Amino acid sequence: MTSLPRSQHIIASGLIAAVGVSIAYISYTQEPAEAYVFPRLISAVFAVLAIWTFVKAILGRTKVGNGISGDAMLKMAPGLVVTLAYVFWAAKALGFYTATTVAFFLLLSLYDPAPHTQLKTWAKRIAITAGFVLVMYGLFAQLLNVFTPREILF
Repeated sequence: MTSLPRSQHIIASGLIAAVGVSIAYISYTQEPAEAYVFPRLISAVFAVLAIWTFVKAILGRTKVGNGISGDAMLKMAPGLVVTLAYVFWAAKALGFYTATTVAFFLLLSLYDPAPHTQLKTWAKRIAITAGFVLVMYGLFAQLLNVFTPREILF
């Protein structure tokens, strides 16, 4: 009989491996090829590591933690919903930088333990989001020249 933590490791690593392989497949089938060199490299490494982790979980060699409780899963659910909406809809519909700004701000607001009733903490979240997006823009658009989805805004 498989224990709960082992089942969680197998299911979670299997889902991550499926996502990793899917992203690698998508990045290797997009054109123009030159625009996807960096995503291809990163997605290939990600897929290999995800498959490796999945195989370790199946073999019972994963030695991380005692699994995730139902309460912890409920706390992670809003972040997972925001992430899935970002990956499968927002980045393409809104544009990479606009969607990244919205998703990052939502995630930061969801999980920031600072009070949500003070204007000062909201200003801090906005400043952190702006700084994060500026770093992303500088890294992807300026330094690496990576093709990013451009739609409604930029």
